[in-house]
Amino acid sequence: MTAQRILSWTPSAIVFDCDGTLMDTECHWQDARILALREYGFTPAPGFAERAKGLHYSECGRLMADEAGRPDLGEEMTHRLLAHFGARVADNPMTMPGARQLVEMAAQFAPLAVASNCPREVVESCLDTAGLLDLFGHVVVPEDEMRPKPHPDVYLTAARLCGADPADTLAIEDSHCGIQAADQAGMRIMGVGPWPDARTVALVDLWVRSLDEPEVSGWASGRVPPQYSR
Repeated sequence: MTAQRILSWTPSAIVFDCDGTLMDTECHWQDARILALREYGFTPAPGFAERAKGLHYSECGRLMADEAGRPDLGEEMTHRLLAHFGARVADNPMTMPGARQLVEMAAQFAPLAVASNCPREVVESCLDTAGLLDLFGHVVVPEDEMRPKPHPDVYLTAARLCGADPADTLAIEDSHCGIQAADQAGMRIMGVGPWPDARTVALVDLWVRSLDEPEVSGWASGRVPPQYSR
């Protein structure tokens, strides 16, 4: 890793992942996957949660169907997955530690966007409920011809909408799938969460366990213009 590529740098734009980075929704996805599989009489195989993490919801539905030995149920499982997930997010929306503070500081020195594999209505509802939506200039999700992560499309589009070159843009991500997308887009990457495996570490410039770590808040606060920091 090359942490100083981030800690000594001010990006032209910052693009955040949503699930697991800004919003603490991974537990909701896990519950939704388990419930959807149980409706069809299946139990997730060992390691399923890690294989499903970061996937576009349609790909997750297909993975669930394949692992259950019923590939014909992919569309149905995707529908049930989203229904269960939406119900849990509505009941208990939670931000990740440090996410709100980082977004509020970052919005004072760089244009911000969100790049997510989730449906737009889910992302915008989560951020709105958390009081963060208005701080983002753009929310980018796979729509029309735009491919989901791990393809770079959502990150490239987010940088373009922010008026920034991808090489001058910081991506903040928690999953290998999303980090692959940001890497292919040519961005500098801050990873967040439990320490990952070597293949993920190799792609990021800086890895932190939480966005409330002092080096993250110190980096962001040091870039807030004086007129905003009083």
